[in-house]
Amino acid sequence: MNPRLLSQSIKARAGELGFGPVGIADAARSRHMDLYRGWIERGAHGEMAYLARPGSVARREDLQRTLEGVRSVVVVADQYFQEDPAGVPDDPSRGVIARYARGDDYHDVMKRRLEELLTWIQSEVDIPIEGRVYIDTGPILERELASRAGLGWFGKNTMLIDPTRGSYFFVGLLLLDLEIEPNEPFTEDRCGTCTACLEACPTGALLGRDEDGAPVIDATRCISYLTIEHRGPIPRELRAPMGNRVYGCDICQEVCPFSRKFSVPSKEPAYSPKSELDGPPLVELAERLLSLSGRGFRRAFAGSPVLRAGRKGLLRNVCVALGNWGSEAGVPVLVAALGDPAPLVRAHSAWALGRIDSSVATEALSSRLLVEEDGEVRDEISSGLGSERPASGVS
Repeated sequence: MNPRLLSQSIKARAGELGFGPVGIADAARSRHMDLYRGWIERGAHGEMAYLARPGSVARREDLQRTLEGVRSVVVVADQYFQEDPAGVPDDPSRGVIARYARGDDYHDVMKRRLEELLTWIQSEVDIPIEGRVYIDTGPILERELASRAGLGWFGKNTMLIDPTRGSYFFVGLLLLDLEIEPNEPFTEDRCGTCTACLEACPTGALLGRDEDGAPVIDATRCISYLTIEHRGPIPRELRAPMGNRVYGCDICQEVCPFSRKFSVPSKEPAYSPKSELDGPPLVELAERLLSLSGRGFRRAFAGSPVLRAGRKGLLRNVCVALGNWGSEAGVPVLVAALGDPAPLVRAHSAWALGRIDSSVATEALSSRLLVEEDGEVRDEISSGLGSERPASGVS
């Protein structure tokens, strides 16, 4: 089969497996490494040390280090958009979980289908071929390859944007040591003068484009990074801007004109929201997390992307959201969190209680200060007892 016919057949089969759109990229060395290294040198990747490991950086630059003899990359997109439930995100008593994390883990869903595609390709050609499947799990610049495969451009929000579908899609890769006709790369920047995402980012993580036209993000200020990848205390100045976002953030996609106009709900059943992750009441979510051990958390959230935050990370985020809500209704569960085994949870519970105008909250903080041994928690309690609270809670 010649490269052109093979490309057409692979795209057709990938479509039958539920992917769309699909493109083919060549396996040339990355053209973005100078930008990537500069981003790492500035420390804009935060605590994600795995992004800066020399071996991983080298693999991102050259796909041959991942699959020797690689000649082509099949790039697939899997759409995951779901509508928000009624009242979300405007109801501060409910937590907002990023759309991609409300259903099953996309890594598992896409991997099965990409492995099926690889098996099909191997059965269609008359020579032995090697392939590797990657879904956001290896040191590869997926979005660059997707752009080179013609699937879209890098928006000012750093997302890959398809001009007819928006940006709510996962990217999966199939590396092959087989020559396939590549697509023309997507070279246009269709953001134009629009700055909707820059203006909407509540923490100022999006910094526009650099002198080379590449979008720039400070990951250390991004709500997605803070609620998922960051393991320590949320910087105090960034807690209030987080609002009720407890896992990830879709704001820069929600305001994008392309996503607003073209996004349609995914037909993949695995991405359908689970009720407990679809705008859950903050108090109920906090109570559930407090009732779980670390092992219990891993069992309860098995197969969910939310697992990545860990019990204490997710509970930390929920405490911040409860503090931003500022309602006395959150005080009992925050008082319970003030006794949690994890200092990280106790510290953020103390911060939240300090924002609620409640005698019960003040008494709980004062009592805890008498027995608390962790220095950071004591600092948060002292700050909470001396801080100015919002004028009134929201009930």
